[in-house]
Amino acid sequence: MNDKIRQLLQQITILQDELRATLQQQKGRVNYRIQGRRVAFERAVRDAHNKLKTGIISWLLSVPLKSFLALPVIYAMIIPLLLMDIFISVYHAICFPVYGIPKIRRNDYIVFDHQHLAYLNAIEKLNCIYCSYANGLIAYAREITARTEQYFCPIKHARKILGSHERYPLYLEYGEAEDYPSRLEKFRAALAQEVAESQQRNNDVH
Repeated sequence: MNDKIRQLLQQITILQDELRATLQQQKGRVNYRIQGRRVAFERAVRDAHNKLKTGIISWLLSVPLKSFLALPVIYAMIIPLLLMDIFISVYHAICFPVYGIPKIRRNDYIVFDHQHLAYLNAIEKLNCIYCSYANGLIAYAREITARTEQYFCPIKHARKILGSHERYPLYLEYGEAEDYPSRLEKFRAALAQEVAESQQRNNDVH
């Protein structure tokens, strides 16, 4: 990886940190605190949320007919999602330790907390839970496959691809064959280092 690419990646990292900080500041506009698995709002905020909730009957009457017709298709997606969840989780549990790839915390990707929002009715909360699961699962699976790719085949494509994962820019260029075996080992060593750092963080916490 040349210096220009490294510099650009550093700039991207800085911008991502600034974005996270800005989003954190926006979050501070609404007062809440996390208590275990629950999210608690101040009483004034909670009361205001309750007043904003739309009743289920009113909400159902406002939904267009075409949305009702699409519901079976939307919720049928839970079947392939669950199957993917089972298979990707089994693969993750068995193969990552075998190859020394750092395991992933599922709870960092699949998060359920919209059910604590009092301004959502029961149907809206169910929809939020469904979307949280689907998007979180896909992000979880993406990171699993990204780490797998880094271990076995950290090579960029010849054609430009959209939506590449965060590890992709570090990969070898397409056709960059010189000293490939030893360079592949460096990518694997980087994954092993992630394992060591993760274990160290866990030890520090405990």
